[in-house]
Amino acid sequence: MLLGLWVMAGSVAGYAAGTQPAAMTREQARQVLDVINDPAKRAEFENTLAAIASQLPAAAPAPAPAATVAARPVSVQPDSLGSDIVQDASSLRGKLIVQAQHFVALFGDLVFVVHWTHTIFADPDSRIILLDAVGRATLILLLALAAEHGFSLLLRRPLLKVTARAMATEQRLNLHAPPQGMSAPSTPDAAGSDDSAARQTQQDDMQAQHATLRLLARVPYSLLHLLIKLLPVGLFFALGTSFAYLLTTTQQARAVTITLTNAYVVARVVYLLMETLFVPRSPAIRLCSASNQTAFMVTHWLNFLVAAPSVVVCLSTLGGVFDMPARGTEAIIRSVVLVEHVLVAIFTWRVRTHVATALQPPARLRAQPFWMFVGRLVHLWWVPAMFFNFALWLIWATHISGGYAWIIRTVILTTAVVILSRVLSVVLYNLQNRLFHVSPALEARYPGLQARMDYYYPVSRKILSFLMFFATAIVFLQALGLPAIHFLVHGRLGQKLIGVIGSVLVAYTVAIFTWEAANAALQGQITRFENSSQTGRASRLRTVLPIIKTVLLALIIIIVAVTTLSQIGINVAPLLTGAGIMGAAIAFGAQSLVKDFITGFFMLVENAIQVGDWVTAGGVAGTVEHLSIRTLRLRSINGDLHIIPFSEVSSIANTSRDYNLVVVDIMIDLGQDTQQLTTILHEELEELRKEPRYTHLVLSDFKFLGIEQADGNGARFLGSIRTSPGAKWTVYRAYYSRLAVRMNREGIKFPVPSFLNLLGNPDGDRGLQVALADRPRTPQA
Repeated sequence: MLLGLWVMAGSVAGYAAGTQPAAMTREQARQVLDVINDPAKRAEFENTLAAIASQLPAAAPAPAPAATVAARPVSVQPDSLGSDIVQDASSLRGKLIVQAQHFVALFGDLVFVVHWTHTIFADPDSRIILLDAVGRATLILLLALAAEHGFSLLLRRPLLKVTARAMATEQRLNLHAPPQGMSAPSTPDAAGSDDSAARQTQQDDMQAQHATLRLLARVPYSLLHLLIKLLPVGLFFALGTSFAYLLTTTQQARAVTITLTNAYVVARVVYLLMETLFVPRSPAIRLCSASNQTAFMVTHWLNFLVAAPSVVVCLSTLGGVFDMPARGTEAIIRSVVLVEHVLVAIFTWRVRTHVATALQPPARLRAQPFWMFVGRLVHLWWVPAMFFNFALWLIWATHISGGYAWIIRTVILTTAVVILSRVLSVVLYNLQNRLFHVSPALEARYPGLQARMDYYYPVSRKILSFLMFFATAIVFLQALGLPAIHFLVHGRLGQKLIGVIGSVLVAYTVAIFTWEAANAALQGQITRFENSSQTGRASRLRTVLPIIKTVLLALIIIIVAVTTLSQIGINVAPLLTGAGIMGAAIAFGAQSLVKDFITGFFMLVENAIQVGDWVTAGGVAGTVEHLSIRTLRLRSINGDLHIIPFSEVSSIANTSRDYNLVVVDIMIDLGQDTQQLTTILHEELEELRKEPRYTHLVLSDFKFLGIEQADGNGARFLGSIRTSPGAKWTVYRAYYSRLAVRMNREGIKFPVPSFLNLLGNPDGDRGLQVALADRPRTPQA
């Protein structure tokens, strides 16, 4: 074990034991500095400190401030999903802060670089050496760059000649190219079809051979183009190396010049090798199939991408030349390499569309489901590319053991997860389509079932997609090396999360099945009533059906909402108590409204009235046009619409139920033969019943009730006729019309009360009322 490590560890242990630590010598301090500069030794020292800290006694917690004690944080219900999420979120926040601190610590040594630079410039001798080396190296590089640029201008004409020869060769090959887009003539027989396929195959082979020959013809011109462009780079290398020995006076200046020269040459050669594939200004010698726009974009980005490795090489060399500690050099290199990876990520994002287009399967295969999925999947190629890019840097920067093997394993597993999840989703979606498809026999047995299934299909599809996404995310995280499955199966929060999702899904499923079963039962009951000629009961159930549905839906929503809230950890007892108090307050404050609802509900349940009935309610007579749980709408005979709350309806006279009676009230002269009048009344009613229009309206014969009154005003003759519901006014008018003609023909005498009799007779007003009683008050058709 290193001495400095033990000295520092012993100092910490001495402070822990309460003793004064021993003084540190100069040699020990130098060893401690070596430990700090060496990452491996520094990590070993951190492990030693962690082991010592684990054996120290825990300090007593400091008393909480008064304000903190007095404050009572708002918390959810204990031992619930909400409380677990809050606790795990706090723990996750702490872990993320620690990881962020570790990430920032990777660049913490940059501060040391700033201090080292300040120290170098503070020393006059070091400053002179540094400025001399940098100045001479810069001058030499500028001279070499000027020479390279001038030589490149001189070589422009040979480059144009190479390009012209390449274009001439390309045109000569195109003259002998096979025709494209031609197909053999169609023949109806099988032999003709085989011949057409054979010709098409031969044509495809010829085109492939021509493309290969054209690529091979470009290779010599591309190599010649590369060699011509390498000549100025060779001149730069020769001048930079020669001037490094001729124009420098110190070893540091020579090393800086040679290092910068080599870095530039390496970067330039790598760039020219990559440029040979694209050659943006000479498409005739381009070795890859890319458009001019793509070629220019790629070569433009290559200038930035090859610069970062050169900077890394320079820093790794120059750090040793100027005695920079290893920790500073490593910090600078980590930063530069991170910038390089950021540039790679930006470049990946810029070319994502071009690469996805190039990776698309052939057009003849895109109609197949598998290749269609592959065509969609390649549009996401940049996601694993960016992940792989930054993962490489993180593993290199943090010296993770086995990190590259983890990346390869993760890429393979994540790719398999994506493919398998897609295949499984196709299978599950097909199964869902079959479950939601109703057979014709079942649709005939339960009409409207397919429409109800189609109504819930989008919701179920979204739920299935959510479950598939959730399961895929869990497996994906497991493939990345995170214990996602263990978290769900054995973790406290994971188990509660699965329980909550399952409970909510079960609650919603039961609620939907309950709702649909209740609707089906009610609709089936209405159908059975109609099929069994119980029209009244069917109409009554149809009238109260919206009320029953509303109450049932409200009950289901309340139960599901309470279940969901209780599952996520919200205490529903205060909510239910508050809802009860609010309901009581509303009931007391709106008694009339509550009375409307209660009275209306019982009116509808007892089938007191229906739409279309002629009723008298609240002092208004008319036809019922609309019924709700609270109001009754009547259309009176003069066309006015009366909206009457049920709380104002004390009684209802329904004229459209069971049967009606037409009361025949006739005043005849005292000398008139009553038997003759009875015969007339019977005969005219029989004649009326023979007419088809009135046959079903008249339900009984004329019933003579007797003489109710006989005095000086005449005799009051009473009788009755039973009619169908709501038809008494129709029968009344038709019957009296026939009686008027018949009585006039038979000479029936009616009393004519004099004005004096009406004045002297106490019953004169009564007689006038009786005389006018023959006119119906409500001439309803």
